[in-house]
Amino acid sequence: MGVRTDGRKELIALAEGLRESTESWADLLRDCRRRGMRAPELVVGDGAMGLWRALTEVFPQARHQRCWVHKTRNVVNALPKSSQPGAKKALQEIYNAEDRDHAEKAVKDFDRAYGAKWPKAVKKVTDETDELLASYDFPAEHWIHLRTTNPIESTFSTVKLRTRVTRGAGSPAAALAMVFKLTESAQTRWRAITAPHLVALVRNGATFHNGYLVERPEVSAA
Repeated sequence: MGVRTDGRKELIALAEGLRESTESWADLLRDCRRRGMRAPELVVGDGAMGLWRALTEVFPQARHQRCWVHKTRNVVNALPKSSQPGAKKALQEIYNAEDRDHAEKAVKDFDRAYGAKWPKAVKKVTDETDELLASYDFPAEHWIHLRTTNPIESTFSTVKLRTRVTRGAGSPAAALAMVFKLTESAQTRWRAITAPHLVALVRNGATFHNGYLVERPEVSAA
């Protein structure tokens, strides 16, 4: 799923493949490139390593943003139940921070609070801080859209419900066709992103710092 310069979300590609396979993801991305898609400014995804390795190969210019919903779930599940509510709140302090400086401070606070006892859980955050905070270099109005893969997840919830009812599509090709038609139908109901006028600025290389546009200095006439 991508975002057009007018702010509308659009289905870009759908393919059968192995989730963790770099080659499966690379084939999908190469197909997008063959059909004329330029390198995206930012790609939002979960921890599927195949996607990120394929991006490095096909669209090396693209920035990476990890999904906070998936990351929170993975970190919390690596902690004992008694610590999960506090950890979840601490993670919210990171991704809801007003700017990158406050987010980075919240990461350090999370490390101090949980790193000594549960270093593996904390490393899931500290080892990927740049990818988790990439959205701060984009318009603040877009942060709510860039922090998670929920738009895709919610669409596939509907798809899964329908495919369960059919009890199997008969063949992989038929299943893929069914998923495509269901997703294509859902696309008409996808909500455009907030402040769509800023998408064109992002696409044209405008610089944003902590969500705000950085005005370029006027060039003096010689």
